[in-house]
Formats: sequence, structure tokens, C-alpha cells
Amino acid sequence: MTDMAGRAELLASLRSQVSGLGLAVQDANDEGFKGAAESILVKWPLGQRKVVYGMSVRLAEPDHVVRFREMVKERSWGLLPPTLTVETTTIKGWERSGARAEHAPGAGGGKVDYGQVREALKATVEAAGWRFELEGGRMP
Repeated sequence: MTDMAGRAELLASLRSQVSGLGLAVQDANDEGFKGAAESILVKWPLGQRKVVYGMSVRLAEPDHVVRFREMVKERSWGLLPPTLTVETTTIKGWERSGARAEHAPGAGGGKVDYGQVREALKATVEAAGWRFELEGGRMP
């Protein structure tokens, strides 16, 4: 096990990693931060669907634990265009892995990877000597 990284150093490293993965960092403070990215947008005059990936990180200094929460939120209205959707999902406990891709000709699309951010942050946290905890079933 490596030496434990300091709280500020680990938090800065996690923030930069989340930004590098394409998420916008929000509500950053000394305890943690939230991140979100609009992954899929299918839009045409009769309706739209938007899929947003959200996550949060909280550091617990005395226990050297990083608590991670994540969710995928979908909003839609109106009549959606014909869309080709390909989804592969694996669920193990609260961990959801896999990807979902959508493509609507002339109306947009996108892709969301369910485990990409979690696995990247988990590796960074464990390399810093902290413990990574996934808080499943809770909103970020």
C-alpha cells in the first residue's frame, strides 16, 4: 500500500480527472464535488430526449474514505423520432456497468458509459491509499 495522499491533493486530482472525462464540475467545496454531463440528446420539432450522467464525490478525512454516488437521469417530452438504441448492461450489487448508445438520423444521439467515471476514480483513490465506497441507491 502506498503512502496516503492528502485530502486537498486527492480532491484536486479527482476534480481534474472528472473534467478530463468530459463532465462539468459543480458545487465544489472542501468536502467534495458534483459532476454532470449531457450524454445523449435526441431532438426534433415534435419532441426531445435528454440523458444526463451525474455523480458526486465526498471525502471523509478521519476514515480515509471517498464516497461516490452516480445516476443516469432521462427526460423526454413529445413524440420522439425513430431511434436506434444499443445497450449492454451488467449489474452487480449497486454497480451498473456497460454502455448505451442512441442514434436518430437527423435528430442527434450520443453515448453514455455507465462505469467509466466510477472505475477511473476508483483506481485513483486506491492508488492514493484511500478506500473507495460506492453509495448505491442514493442521489448525487
